[in-house]
Amino acid sequence: MSSSAVKPLPSSPPPAPPPAYAPPSCYETFENRLSTFESRLCTFFENRLSTFFESRLCTFFENRLSTFFESRLCTFLESRLVLIPVGGFVLLGLLFAAIFGVRDPEFAVSSACVTGFNLSAQQQQLSASFDLNLTVHSPNRWSRIFYEHGIASMLYASYILSEKTLAPFDQGAGETTVIRVRLAVLGKYINSDVVRGIESDRGRGDGAVGFNVRVFSVIRFQSGTRWSPLSVNCNDVLIGFGNGTNEATTGYLLGSAPKKCVVTSNYV
Repeated sequence: MSSSAVKPLPSSPPPAPPPAYAPPSCYETFENRLSTFESRLCTFFENRLSTFFESRLCTFFENRLSTFFESRLCTFLESRLVLIPVGGFVLLGLLFAAIFGVRDPEFAVSSACVTGFNLSAQQQQLSASFDLNLTVHSPNRWSRIFYEHGIASMLYASYILSEKTLAPFDQGAGETTVIRVRLAVLGKYINSDVVRGIESDRGRGDGAVGFNVRVFSVIRFQSGTRWSPLSVNCNDVLIGFGNGTNEATTGYLLGSAPKKCVVTSNYV
């Protein structure tokens, strides 16, 4: 056997890497179709959902708005339809009250004269005669007025100087009645405040003394059955004694006549 060395075999080249996997063409077609299907499915649902919610939303708001405006319109019309007859009845009532209703009579002092005026400051006594004409007018168009238990008073401030009972009388609708009231004071004691007040008034240039006339009565209208108290206040009825010396004994009504009075009653 030869002792020569064994020659090594030549080395083989390294194996080539396996080729990359290439899917068949049928897979690509399937993916494309799947992608197309997905996009179409998404578009389909988007359109359907959009249409669904839009239609439902529009229907919801249309119904709500329609109901809201219809209810408001109906309420508005109903309220107006109710107000029309109510307003008509109110106007008829006011017209009826203006024509057939009752109103308080009107009082005024048409003339006034004071004679025999004598005031003793030391003895605090007063003597005088008051002659008044009271004009009473009924503004009512249909009803007659009956007056009873009348009392007329002459006052200085709130102090009663004289008073007298009035005879009962009545007035037709629209009538005017003149009542003559004659009051007398003879040696009546009056307090010191009244004495000083009258002397101060008479000491002025026109010698005007402001008296107050009061009338109290009960009245009844022909259209009713109940009696109601009537109060008449004629304030600041100025009587001018003229010389401002506290010596004149006669005085007359000053200012424009008639002097209107304030009438209060519980009837109307």
